[in-house]
Amino acid sequence: MLEVGNTNTKVGVYEGDRLRVSWRLTSRREQTADEYGLFIETLLRTRGIEPRQIDGVALSNVVPPVQQTLESMCEKYFAVAPYSVEPGVNVAMPLAVDNPREVGADRITKSVAAAALYGPPLIVVDLGTATTFDCVNAAGEFIGGAIAPGIFTATEALIARAARLYRVELVRPKEAIGRNTVTNIQSGVVYGYAGLVDGLVDRMKAEMAGRPKCIATGGHAALIANVARSIDSVNEDLGLEGLRLLWTRAQGR
Repeated sequence: MLEVGNTNTKVGVYEGDRLRVSWRLTSRREQTADEYGLFIETLLRTRGIEPRQIDGVALSNVVPPVQQTLESMCEKYFAVAPYSVEPGVNVAMPLAVDNPREVGADRITKSVAAAALYGPPLIVVDLGTATTFDCVNAAGEFIGGAIAPGIFTATEALIARAARLYRVELVRPKEAIGRNTVTNIQSGVVYGYAGLVDGLVDRMKAEMAGRPKCIATGGHAALIANVARSIDSVNEDLGLEGLRLLWTRAQGR
């Protein structure tokens, strides 16, 4: 399974319905098919997995320039044509939005997994390059959501525009009232984003029938889940699980 995001790419290998191993890599638009193939082959062999053992590849990609490169890599190194997630085309989840083709593949993949694992209605909060909120109603339809800047994205923009601020470790400070520059930034980012999540989730729940659960995923999910009261569960492998489910359904298994 290949889950390609703007910042990171997750590679996961499933044995049946069990995630055997996964890696989080930096997404690089300039890499060639050979570079991707040789690197992934090396990763697999470190865990005793031979490329010939891979009988299918599912791909979720939000970086269009690398799509053809990844497809070529799959065919050359694994002798398979990848199943690529295309919302509104080859995904069974109904998209009750204005323009289904505009919905990111990553958002649908995670919504499919969350619906299967936790049951609708639900809200998936993905804390990655962007902070996205994806809503699935009680009928299992994707009905939209919201997009906000990601934690790291917003923090980097703040530091770039404020001459006297600098990068700090993003951890939860002991108090909301910071006593120095480090804890001021930590409070603003961590408690601020927890407030963003809680505020938007509360508003979305008020617009949805039933009692939606809130599932967090993404690189900063564990950090914010410890602070935001609205998050019910954390699943950092939600995207990979969604890819497995969609690939399995596409194969008629």
